[in-house]
Amino acid sequence: MTLSAADISAALAAIAGGDNVVSDTAKMGAFLNEPRKRFHKTAVAVVTPPDVAAVQAVLRWANDAGVGIIPQGGNTGLVGAQVPLHGTEVILSLARLDRIRSVDTAAGVMTAEAGVILENAHRAAEAGGMMFPLWLASQGSARIGGVLSSNAGGVNVLAYGNARELTMGVEAVLADGRLYQGLNALKKDNTGYDLKDLLVGAEGTLGIITAASLKLYPLPEDYETAIVNIASPEAALDLFQLMRQRAGSRLNAFELIPWIGLDIQMRHGMLDADPTASASPWYALIELTRMAGTAAGALQAALEAAFEAALISDAVVAESLADRTRMWAFREQMSECQSREGPSIKHDVSVPIAAVPALITRGTAAAEKLVPGIRPVPFGHIGDGNIHFNFSMPVGADAKAFMAQFDEVLHEAIYEVVLDLGGSVSAEHGIGQLKTELLQRVKDPVALEMMRAIKLALDPNGILNPGKMLG
Repeated sequence: MTLSAADISAALAAIAGGDNVVSDTAKMGAFLNEPRKRFHKTAVAVVTPPDVAAVQAVLRWANDAGVGIIPQGGNTGLVGAQVPLHGTEVILSLARLDRIRSVDTAAGVMTAEAGVILENAHRAAEAGGMMFPLWLASQGSARIGGVLSSNAGGVNVLAYGNARELTMGVEAVLADGRLYQGLNALKKDNTGYDLKDLLVGAEGTLGIITAASLKLYPLPEDYETAIVNIASPEAALDLFQLMRQRAGSRLNAFELIPWIGLDIQMRHGMLDADPTASASPWYALIELTRMAGTAAGALQAALEAAFEAALISDAVVAESLADRTRMWAFREQMSECQSREGPSIKHDVSVPIAAVPALITRGTAAAEKLVPGIRPVPFGHIGDGNIHFNFSMPVGADAKAFMAQFDEVLHEAIYEVVLDLGGSVSAEHGIGQLKTELLQRVKDPVALEMMRAIKLALDPNGILNPGKMLG
C-alpha cells in the first residue's frame, strides 16, 4: 500500500517529534536548493532526528514501509546525491547530530557526529593544539557526514589524503535500523573486511554515517606560501617534482591556476588586490608547513632552485596572514568566479599526475574545435592529478543556447580524453544522480556487479538514496 504524504509526515512526527519534521514544501528551501541549481525535485518531507536512536527508528519504519530516505549533511554536494531524484523520497538531515564527542590529542583522534560543520571540527581540533587537515571551500556549511559520504578531497590531499584516509572508524545506521558500531582509533586492525572504507564514499547508499573517528595531526607553527609564475602545465609538473624532492611531506599544497581565473576575479572585484607578482599564463599556489622547532626559509630556498632551473619566471611569497588569506581566496574562488561570466560547463576529473599536461592540452583542443571562442578554465590539485576542467561560454554567447547545444557533447569530448589517459570521470565530487548513466558506461563490469551485490546485501529493499550512484 502506497502511503500518502500526510501519512508519511504523521509517521515521522510520531517517531522523531513534530518539531523535527518539515512537510510544507515552501519551508524546505534550505534542504532542496543545492549549489548548482541543477536538480529541482521536491521531497515528501524532511526529518531532522535529534539523536542516533531516532535515526535508527526512522530507518526501521522506512524499511518496513518502503519509503526512500535521502541522507543529507550540509547540502553542499555538487552531483545531486543529497537531494531528491524522484520526488517521492524523505530527506533525513543529520544537522542535529552536531556534537564533538571527544578529542584525544595524545592519540591524535577526534570523534565527531555527522552533523558537525567542518569548520567547527577544525576549531575543536585547534583548541587542543591539533589539526584536522581536510579543507574545502564549503567548510563553513559542509558537515562531517556528507564530507565522508562523498569522500571529499580538498586542497590538502597531497599531504594528508582525502576523507577516507583521514577516517579511522565510523558509526552508521543500516537500512533496517541496526547500528554498526565501528568507532575505533586503531591504526592496525586486521580482523576482516574494512567496513569503514565501504561506507565512506558510498554517498549514503549503504548506510547513514552518524559519527566518525577522525585523524588529527600536530598543528603547524606556521605556513610558507607563495604564488609563482609558470609558462605551462608541463613546467608546473616539473616544478612540482622539484618541490616534492626538496620539501617532502612538508609540501602541503600545489595548486595550478590559469591567468583567466585572475582576470575574472579582478574584473568582478572579488579580490581586494592582485595576489600575484606579475602577469603570467599560469600560476602555481605552493604551500609548505613549518612545524615547531624547524627553521623558516625552506620555500624560499626551493624557489631559488626553481629560478635557477628556469621553471618559474616570477614569484611572490606571503609575508603576512593577509597575504596568505588573499592567495588562498584566489584559489578557493575559482569555481565561484565563473558564475560571474555566465554558465560554465564543469568537469571534476583525475588522471595520472604525469598526464595532467596532456589532459589540459588535448581537452582544450577538443573543446575549441567544438565551440570556437570557448574559454577553458582548468585548475586544481596537480599534485594528485585532480583537475577541475571547466569551460566558460564565449564572450557574448547566448547562455541558454550555449548550455543546450554544448553541455552534453563537451562532457563526452572531455571524458573521452580522460579515459584515454587512464583517468577517472569523478575525482572528488562523486556520482550522485548526475553521473549514474556515465558510471554504467565507464566502470569495469565486474566492479559494477560487485557494487550491486553489496548494495543488495545491505539494502535489499532499496530505500537508501534510491536511484543514486548505481541508478
